[in-house]
Amino acid sequence: EVQLVESGGALVQAGGSLRLSCVVYGSSLDEAGVGWFRQAPGKPREALGCIMTSVGTTYYADSVEGRFTISSDNAKNTVYLQMNSLKVDDTAVYTCAHDELESRCWYYYRGAFDSWGQGTQVTVAS
Repeated sequence: EVQLVESGGALVQAGGSLRLSCVVYGSSLDEAGVGWFRQAPGKPREALGCIMTSVGTTYYADSVEGRFTISSDNAKNTVYLQMNSLKVDDTAVYTCAHDELESRCWYYYRGAFDSWGQGTQVTVAS
């Protein structure tokens, strides 16, 4: 069974930065697709991007490209979401998702991943 644990969520001022971590248990990151999603109160889940961990190829939603960066440390079985220039509208619960098929990243916005974490709260204050 694959389990994902996110951490790093916090209260931050607008314009600030934050790095979220997603530790994957039960599966190697040598070859996997790991996506990041968020959901704000009263809004649908939003796909942010994905990383193909064997090659480091990343995909991003237009809403975060240039501000958010996804990376992985396969030795630590951890995927990161670096968020810069944070806005109040970035306030949400952030969740990572994993699939052993890296090709899930090609259609990451569909959210068709096998395993999901519980999420970590990010609050951006004005």
